[in-house]
Amino acid sequence: MADIHRVLRRLRRRRNRNQNQHRVPVFRRLQNPLQTLPDADVFERFRFRPCTIMYILSLIRCTLERPTHRSQALSPLTILLCSLRFFATGSFYTCIGDTLGLSEATVSRCVTTVASSLCRLSNRFIIFPTGQALKRVKQDFFALAGFPNVAGCVDGTFVRLQAPCQDEQDYVNRKGYHSLNCQMTCDAGFKITSCVAKWPGSCHDARMFRDSNLRHKFENGTYEGFLLSDSAYPTRQFLMTPYNNALSQQQQNFNNALCRTRVTIEQTYGILKRRFSCLHTGLRVSPNRAAQVIIACVVLHNIGIEQGDIIDHDNQNLGDEGNFDINYCGVQDGAGVRDHICRTFF
Repeated sequence: MADIHRVLRRLRRRRNRNQNQHRVPVFRRLQNPLQTLPDADVFERFRFRPCTIMYILSLIRCTLERPTHRSQALSPLTILLCSLRFFATGSFYTCIGDTLGLSEATVSRCVTTVASSLCRLSNRFIIFPTGQALKRVKQDFFALAGFPNVAGCVDGTFVRLQAPCQDEQDYVNRKGYHSLNCQMTCDAGFKITSCVAKWPGSCHDARMFRDSNLRHKFENGTYEGFLLSDSAYPTRQFLMTPYNNALSQQQQNFNNALCRTRVTIEQTYGILKRRFSCLHTGLRVSPNRAAQVIIACVVLHNIGIEQGDIIDHDNQNLGDEGNFDINYCGVQDGAGVRDHICRTFF
């Protein structure tokens, strides 16, 4: 009797093995959230309206398309939506995949592909203003607190990341956690006009600025106007910082106007990290890939502003205010220029 059962089990195993060899794979049909969800739900989940998502897709579609239909390759829209979902939540790849019916490895590939594609657009969407655009920026900044000739505000921000395998101690910042230190500038409309996301968290803000391309372009006259920053930066002819000890009412007025204007960069960081929570919760990737994600989020941030998805400002003609010629013939250093502005305008 035992021999009969043994033979039957062997036959069943052989039959199951033959069936598995000829089984045709069944691929799950992925639904399009843009068609199944209301616009408000799409905006909440992906941080952009459907029309803006399609605009972003048109910019990077060529890099997301696959040259084959083998194994039911993901569509460019699915790849983009998967990445936008990660940027918006900063959740684990497994959780992102569960919501869209994708594997963890697939989500990782989608995020990497989209981030690198958006980084290629950085020269198109992250631009420091010049010409007429610079005049409008100076007008907008002057309308905030009366500080003249401001071309932008600069500051650094930490983006948390997991402990890297190499040079781990270099990424520990002054707050005690691993991060990248990113330097950005913005205009009065919270649009980011320059971004450097390569420095480890232990690097000081002044060091980042000293080695930045932004500083060199201000020194050689490519960019005109003033940058506003906090006391972590050195005072230069083009870089205004507050007085550490205001000795007069004029200096106090100077500090107040500078701080009320410079807070724009802090507000920009708040908008950026609130909208793309992956920058707030932390990135569980290598520093190089984290830098790509940061640049990608900045590009998306600026696209959102241009499309009216993040900040929608009415275009107002503010006249010629803010475009002052700073005619100063004294000592050509940062402290001298700062004193001249303080005496002249405050």
